[in-house]
Amino acid sequence: MQPLSYARHQFPPSVIQHAVWLYLRFQLSLRDVEDLLAERD
Repeated sequence: MQPLSYARHQFPPSVIQHAVWLYLRFQLSLRDVEDLLAERD
């Protein structure tokens, strides 16, 4: 299996991984994930 590459993405890998975790773990909408990440800063 080929390792994941985040070379072309705007955000750091840790933010992307956290967003995916939130989306899958809590079954949130993408808008909810976006709101949570915005509050995180």
